[in-house]
Amino acid sequence: MTPVFLLTDLALWGVLTLAAAYAWSARRALHLRAPWQRVRQQPVAMAAAVILLLHVGVALLDSIHLLPAEAAGKDAAREPLSLLDLAVTPLREGTETSYSAPFALVAFDRESRLQPDGSMRREFPRLVHGGAHLQDDSARGVDILKRGALGAAGGVLLGLLLTQLLWPGWWRVRADDRAATAAAVTLLAVGALVGALGVLALRYHVFGTDKVGTDVLYQSLKSIRTGLLIGTLTTLITLPFALALGIAAGYWRGLVDDIVQYLYTTLASIPGVLLVAASALLLDAAMTRHADAFTSIVVRSDLRLLALCAILGITSWTGLCRLLRAEALKLRESEFVRAAEALGVRGVTILWRHLLPNVMHIVIIATVLDFSGLVLAEAALTYIDIGVDPGMESWGNMINAARLELARQPAVWWSLAAALVWMFGLVLAANLFADTVRAAFDPRARDALATPTTPEPNARD
Repeated sequence: MTPVFLLTDLALWGVLTLAAAYAWSARRALHLRAPWQRVRQQPVAMAAAVILLLHVGVALLDSIHLLPAEAAGKDAAREPLSLLDLAVTPLREGTETSYSAPFALVAFDRESRLQPDGSMRREFPRLVHGGAHLQDDSARGVDILKRGALGAAGGVLLGLLLTQLLWPGWWRVRADDRAATAAAVTLLAVGALVGALGVLALRYHVFGTDKVGTDVLYQSLKSIRTGLLIGTLTTLITLPFALALGIAAGYWRGLVDDIVQYLYTTLASIPGVLLVAASALLLDAAMTRHADAFTSIVVRSDLRLLALCAILGITSWTGLCRLLRAEALKLRESEFVRAAEALGVRGVTILWRHLLPNVMHIVIIATVLDFSGLVLAEAALTYIDIGVDPGMESWGNMINAARLELARQPAVWWSLAAALVWMFGLVLAANLFADTVRAAFDPRARDALATPTTPEPNARD
């Protein structure tokens, strides 16, 4: 197989490199290490971190693309596959003809079938892959329970192994170390869930199939990368504009403040949907004019996703810029800033050494809330056909496809339910983790994270 480097793959691994560099610098700096140690002591934060790391791992597996050897010919379809695609090949190749409900053995719609006597009858056809191993359809319930229990047991054993590697001697953890206990329990629970889903997905369509017969579980897993890319890349594009302009406007005021206010007021007055729609149309027109350069569906979808992240980042920095400007206006009157000015410290140094650390709690909570909003906004943009490419798996495309399925009788609900469950899990974990991080970095909220200690009894006279 030949490696294929997509732009979004490089961007996602670049974000991981930046995160690793920040972690290395935080270990060596006490003022950064201490807040993260307080986060480490919170059970909710550690449980959420386990779930977030699981999503990040899936996204990274989906960000290493290879071109199969059989696609090397000129007439072959040159569509790269990710490591996640190769790992879940049974899900990717186990397509049906159309809709099928979760754990179903037959299709959702009736089809005309030729009977042995030559007559035509409308009946539910048997699925090609879902439950094909069963000799007796009545044994489906028992088979699901057995396979689910076996997969859950295997997942728990794998979780125990990972727990031992991450926290050696975890069974001897002190009773007051609730954070490590919460992380271990979450890891075991996630291992049981993943193990059960993995074993059952080999024989059944756990979340059913969509209109073209694609497994919905496969679509949900592939959508994790899209959601993380939109949240992280857009946030990273937003931060430089908001931080530099907001703090500078609040500290220097005067002409700088007037220019910055004019910029974000003008930009905020333009509907963001129109800017995204115009950019998407321009990009589609450019790719149509240069169709020879975009023969691959994966490359075309990748470029549109990157352009969407850039446009969302450029148009969504105004809110955070307002918050940082207001905070900088307040901090510039602080005693430590006045003392630095009296000592002759340059303005740029004051911005970097004094103002920036004191607004990081606002930056963290605002960016994570924006991350959650961007993950949800992707669904709304895709609904009006200006989001990600229809050929790319995303929760927005799943919800967009489900809007007509709900009008059926009976309704096809599982695509919408699967997308909502995965989005809920990612956004909830991100919000819980971000709230703890904000409290750890906010000097006014650090006492709330202080580990409670039992007061010593008063000595008797």
